[in-house]
Order: sequence, then structure tokens, then C-alpha cells
Amino acid sequence: MRSLRRGLLQWTLGALAFGSVLLVLVNYVFVLDEMNEVLDANLREVATSVARFHASGQLLAVTPARPPGEPGPDQGDLVTRVWRRDGSALDGPDSAYAFPFLPEPGARRLMLDGVEWRGFTVVDERFVVLAAQRTAARQQMAVEAASKLLVPLLLLALLIAALLVIALRRGLVPLGEATAQIAQRSALTLEPIDGAEMPGELRPLVGAFNGLMKRVADAFTTQQQFIADAAHELRSPVTAVRLQIDLFEQARDASERAAALSDAREGMDRLQRLVEQLLQLSRAAPDAIEERGLQREPVDLDRLVLDTVSAFARTASLRRIDLGAEARSKASVDADPHELQVVLNNLVRNALHYVPAGGRVDVGASLADDGLPMLWVGDDGPGIAMAERERVFDRFYRGAGEHVREGDPSGSGLGLAIVKALGRRNGASVSLHDGPGGTGLTVRVLFDGG
Repeated sequence: MRSLRRGLLQWTLGALAFGSVLLVLVNYVFVLDEMNEVLDANLREVATSVARFHASGQLLAVTPARPPGEPGPDQGDLVTRVWRRDGSALDGPDSAYAFPFLPEPGARRLMLDGVEWRGFTVVDERFVVLAAQRTAARQQMAVEAASKLLVPLLLLALLIAALLVIALRRGLVPLGEATAQIAQRSALTLEPIDGAEMPGELRPLVGAFNGLMKRVADAFTTQQQFIADAAHELRSPVTAVRLQIDLFEQARDASERAAALSDAREGMDRLQRLVEQLLQLSRAAPDAIEERGLQREPVDLDRLVLDTVSAFARTASLRRIDLGAEARSKASVDADPHELQVVLNNLVRNALHYVPAGGRVDVGASLADDGLPMLWVGDDGPGIAMAERERVFDRFYRGAGEHVREGDPSGSGLGLAIVKALGRRNGASVSLHDGPGGTGLTVRVLFDGG
């Protein structure tokens, strides 16, 4: 199992170790650079002193005196060579070091028997003097100087690690408190966590958790309300069917039995319709959408309108309602064809349900003023009051002023809720408008064109 504390410690200690190594390396480079400047100046002074010594008439190439016990040339001491201006070497203690004759003055790098040296040449009127020193000696001195930082850096890393452990323990206390608050909650306890005293780093997490709790609480409330409304709505048709069965059993002749059976069949039709709408509404819920996905394909709106009008033509004829179609948009949308059919079926069924005999219902597909494709259903029925046009999209809401055709069972209040949910799912907005001439109702399903 991953540990946040262990991960922070590993990364921090790793960064400290890397930084320590990097600091030692940088210190080595700077020390070596400074040491080269100082020792190059020393080489220049030694070469100048030897040249001055020979210019005074003492023609003997020597090296600077070394105290007893000091390392010899092989360990990195200074080595000098002296030549005349014509390139002939003067014998001396360091004549075994066969450096090449270099008449140009200044500092330079030299290679002798595969060993790198650092040298400085001084040229006067009679002599050329070279003072040299092994590069490895300088590097060893720089390493010794830089390595002295290792112990302090190690102690510093250990101190920082100890302080970090203490800081993490103290810093993660609010996280433990939040965890304890969450652990104390039951499935029915959805109150938000108090994040006022939480550190700033934890507030986004606490805020996200509280937002989740609010969404879950809203979902529970909506679900409970939906179940209560559904149970209430189902009670009436079930009671009516039971009553019709009782009447059928108590009928004294064939005509009474036929009337009771017809009423029972109407009650069953209403019950079946209500169950179908509940299923449609559950399929349009967000969790069902994520699970099932959306089967998008190009849908010809004109063909959808013509098929829908053809399917409801007999129902409209029986109710003596003029059902017409206007399908000249030549538009198609990328949507789920089954769900668009459900949308249009609900709109046409609602219109036929509320328009009285002799009325008119038109179904169309056209382009809006901005060129976006649109489905619409218009009628000359009683319409919906302006004050109720927002609420009619709520589940199980039925306006107080609805006019239902005599003999029809009352609606369930789910049709427009289904239309809005499925329309939004397929990238369309649903709006209510006055019908032609200011009477009735026109429902528009406007697609976003995406």
C-alpha cells in the first residue's frame, strides 16, 4: 500500500542526497578553479625567481628548497627546467624531467610520459625557465577540500529528515481528523465536513467531498420523492382496475360485464402507459446514461415526423382531431433515433390527449431563424399558462387548469419530463410557446447543431 508519508520522505531524502552530491561536485570545481589560479601564480613566481637567479650569473638549474620529510617531485612538488635561448638545456636536479623546449611565455598544460602537468614559462634575455606541477596533485588537494563538506552535509540531511518526520506527523493530523469525521458517518448521514479549521491544502479535498455528499443527498431526496410520487400515481390505476374487476364479478348481465371489462381495459392501458413512462424516465437518468451510453447516428428529421404522424393517424381519427405533418426541412441530426422517437411520441400523445374533438395538431421539422434544426408540435388546445410553463417539466406535475378530453384517463405528468431529459441527452433544448394565433401550445425541440 502506498504511503504518503513514506513517499514524501523518500523524495525529500533523495533530493537532499542528490543536492549534497551536487554541492560537493560544484565545490570541487570551484576549489580546483581557485587553486589553479593560486598555483599558476605560484608557478609564475617560481619561474621568475629561477630566471632572476640565473641572470645573476649563477648558471645552475635548481628547484626550490623543500623541508626535510616533504614529498618529492613524484608526489606533486614543483619541478623546474632551464634552457638557454638557443634551446640547449642546463643540467640541474630536475633535468630528468624531459619537458620539451617551450620558448613562449605563459601558462599551459603539458603531457610527459602520459602524465598531465601544469606549467608556466618565463623568458628573459638569456634563459627560458619552466616551472611545472602535476595536475593530479592539484585535483587531489581539491578533492580533499571538497570532501570536508561530506560530514556536515550528512549531519544536515539527518537533521532535516528528523525535522521532516516531525513536521509530517503534525501536518497530517488534520487529514486524520477529516478521516475520522468521514468514518463516523453512516449511509444516512450526509452532512458536510467542517473545513474551516483545515489547512489550505486539504480544503479542496474537503470541498470536493462535501460537494459529493450534497449530490448524493440530492439524489437520495430525488429518488425518495420519485418513489413516493410513483407509488401515489400507481395507486390510482391499480385501485381502479381492482374496482372494475369487482364490478365485473358483480355484473348481472352481459352488458354490465362488457362495460366493466371495457373500464378495466382502460385502467390497464393507463397503468401500462405509466409503467412505460417510468421506464423511459429511468433510462434518461444520469447513471443509466453513463452505463448504457448513447447510440448516435444521423437521424432524418423529416422521415421521423412522417413516421410519427403515420403511427398516430388512427388515434387522431378516432378522436376526430386533424393531425397534420410539415416535413420540408431536409435536416438531419446526430442523435439516438430511438430516443428522438420517444420524444416526438410523447409530444404528439400529449397534444392528442388534451386537444378536444374537432381540434388540430401539427407536427413538423424545420430550421430555426439561426439555421439550427428543430422539431415542433403545435395544437389549438387549451395550452399551458405562462406561470406554469417551467413547472410542467417537473416529474408528476400536472397543471391545475389542464383540460382533459372527456372519457380519457388523466395524464401522469411524466411526458414533458421525459421529453426534456431525452432532449438534453441528445443535445437539444425544449421550450414552450403559444400556438398559432396565440391559442394552444407549441413545443419546440431545438438542436444545437453539434
